[in-house]
Amino acid sequence: MPSALVTGGSSGIGLAIARMLRDEGHALTLAARKLERLEEAAAELGATAVAADVQHEEDCARLVKTHLETHGGLDVLVNSAGVGIAGMIGDTTTKHFDLQQAVNLRGAFIVTREALPALREAKGYVVNLASIAGTIPTPGLATYGAAKAAVISLTRSLAREEAAAGVRVTAICPGFVDTPMASWTGLEAEQMIQPEDCAEIVRSLLRLSPAARVPLVVIERAGDDV
Repeated sequence: MPSALVTGGSSGIGLAIARMLRDEGHALTLAARKLERLEEAAAELGATAVAADVQHEEDCARLVKTHLETHGGLDVLVNSAGVGIAGMIGDTTTKHFDLQQAVNLRGAFIVTREALPALREAKGYVVNLASIAGTIPTPGLATYGAAKAAVISLTRSLAREEAAAGVRVTAICPGFVDTPMASWTGLEAEQMIQPEDCAEIVRSLLRLSPAARVPLVVIERAGDDV
């Protein structure tokens, strides 16, 4: 049975993708910081639950090790753990800047690095959740967007580096998605991209032939001017 590891898998986009992967026949490991919500999601999906904070290198390494010991390999890695803190550059503290880089970029980098040997063996797939804010100027989300732009760059370079090994990599860059992270926008749920939309993109990516490479998928919100 193929297996998948999803960080940030207890809610929002990560949970929607995990549900899709379960439906597609993958054994799952879900990772998140908040244990209660993580255990609920894992129970729903019959998944392995690993409490982990991807800011910490030791948590990232332990997460991948636990998945491999439990499932014997890794076919799909979804880096969905993320944090976004709105604020103008002049008002953003160094602490908030560092947190967004640590979770959104550094965590994805370390988990991916630790998982690469298994992904190479499986000719697997890496999905990195970036953001449309990483592709366009976004006042008020500049430091978040900077982290996500770096994720996009990391994704494109990794795709080229691992092409010969058969590992494919895609960054998904949605606009505002109906998750708790976007509650500050004041938008109604029906005005936002749905987490399941992102999951359907991933489903399509996994069904492509090995010859097809999609480095970047941008999902605009209907009604936006971008």
